[in-house]
Amino acid sequence: MSIPASLPELDQSLVPTWRHGYRFQFEPAQDAYVLLYPEGMIKLNDSASIIGQHIDGTASVADIIQKVQAMFGDVPEIEQDIIEYMLVAQREHWIDLV
Repeated sequence: MSIPASLPELDQSLVPTWRHGYRFQFEPAQDAYVLLYPEGMIKLNDSASIIGQHIDGTASVADIIQKVQAMFGDVPEIEQDIIEYMLVAQREHWIDLV
């Protein structure tokens, strides 16, 4: 029997917003979603792209988890993956959580 990993701490009522100077968009030349910022560009993987599409400045982390779960079903890792993405994106200064 395996012990489930605990979720990282994050207030799911917080609303992620892209930081000033960062723009999330689909880039046809990359055939992927990217995050543009003054110093460059980050090409996002499929998971990050799906999460990024729901960061609109109004949806909370809990809302985003619910929307992504509706797309893919009740996959246990979805909540943890989204929380980890939010924490990494905040640490890398891509988003603010307000």
